[in-house]
Amino acid sequence: MAGLFREQGKIGQRRSFGTFFEEFLPELRGKKGIEAYREMADNDDIVGAILFALKMLIRQASWKVDPGGDTTADIQAAEFVDSCRNDMQDTWSSTMSEILSFLVYGWSYHEIVYKRRMGRSRDPKHRSKFDDGLIGWSKLPIRSQDTLWEWAYDEGDNLLGLWQAPPPLYEHIFIPREKALHFVTESNKGNPEGRSILRNAYRGWYFKKRIQEIEGIGLERDLAGFPVLTAPEGMDIWNTDDPDMAKALQAAEAIVTSIKRDSREGLVLAPGWTLELLSAGSRRQFDTGQIIERYDNRIAMTVLADFIFLGHENVGSFALSSDKTELFSVALGAYLDMICEVFNSQAIPRLIDLNENAFRGITDYPVLCHGDIETPNLTELGKFISDMVNASVLIPDDSLEDHVRGVASLPPRQESPESEPRAPKGKQPPQENAPSSDEDEDTQKAVQARKNLLSGEYKER
Repeated sequence: MAGLFREQGKIGQRRSFGTFFEEFLPELRGKKGIEAYREMADNDDIVGAILFALKMLIRQASWKVDPGGDTTADIQAAEFVDSCRNDMQDTWSSTMSEILSFLVYGWSYHEIVYKRRMGRSRDPKHRSKFDDGLIGWSKLPIRSQDTLWEWAYDEGDNLLGLWQAPPPLYEHIFIPREKALHFVTESNKGNPEGRSILRNAYRGWYFKKRIQEIEGIGLERDLAGFPVLTAPEGMDIWNTDDPDMAKALQAAEAIVTSIKRDSREGLVLAPGWTLELLSAGSRRQFDTGQIIERYDNRIAMTVLADFIFLGHENVGSFALSSDKTELFSVALGAYLDMICEVFNSQAIPRLIDLNENAFRGITDYPVLCHGDIETPNLTELGKFISDMVNASVLIPDDSLEDHVRGVASLPPRQESPESEPRAPKGKQPPQENAPSSDEDEDTQKAVQARKNLLSGEYKER
């Protein structure tokens, strides 16, 4: 029993102190990897389009804070967390834009800066929309990935925090894990640097970049021609023993290697020198355009974003486009779930605990939730609800109407005193003791006949 609660083994991280070596490509480790992913994100057109789509779709998602229970304290705690989310120095959209950098680099680290909510205070550290005196979030600034010095660990392989060396002083600053939000795309052996969503696209991007450079050089040479410079007869520019000939050879090499088609093109030659521009008459064996397009498709496929090519290549159906965009939206929803998990496990519990006197008796901590990425197809939704109602699976009521109005961005329902479920048109439930007009008339005649009969019998007596 002595070792029951003691950890025996090790994770097996490939690291030296706080520096990781899990990446097998040296050019993607540490600072080099950060620079490579930044170049991919900032320079490549396809990667830029993918990241733009990711950020814009995620930023348009709605956010809310749900209470951890049904008590009044639970509801008040949820309202407080939601007010803190909208009471920071930076807007929620700007904060989310910084957080989304974890997709490019695999991780992002944000320091939690708190403030005492003192209303319209002159001190910006206490300035707030609220004057309840509670502790809220002032800001969640990123600690840039390129300022990472090393990670701090204890003897049990537990992450303690991050050491950074930011410019301009490059002094070492320690940010403990308890005062930060740490976002990662995925976990592998507890690596705090995660894994960039561009990792599988790196090889395709690497070859595409070099083929584009070769294509540009070839295009420039085809436009300018292949320069051939001939020295005058009797002039041996290959004689390395003659300093004058060596200088002439050097000047000739500089001329043929710097010929370009531009606004300042031209050349002045001494008598006897001749310059020819030979054209490349043969057709290239490979179509570099198709090769680059192939790599573009592979890059987009690694993040399920190849739907961006539908329509550009005159191929692909609407059904295929719908399926691909739906799959992409599922992936975006997973990224939003990751963000919510970090807030719900790291940020919100600490915030509530700092204000424990104000929220005693809560059932559980509030939770941050996100809305849908895509707007549902209203035609399909309407048909589905209609089929369910006609099959008596659903009964239209106020809650269903509120949901449909919210999905369709329609005005809210006007409150009415009646709140009973409404039966579908043409499917009214039978009403007991409610005869039709014909049945009512027949009943009245029978009653009158019975009365007449009884009256006659009474007179005879």
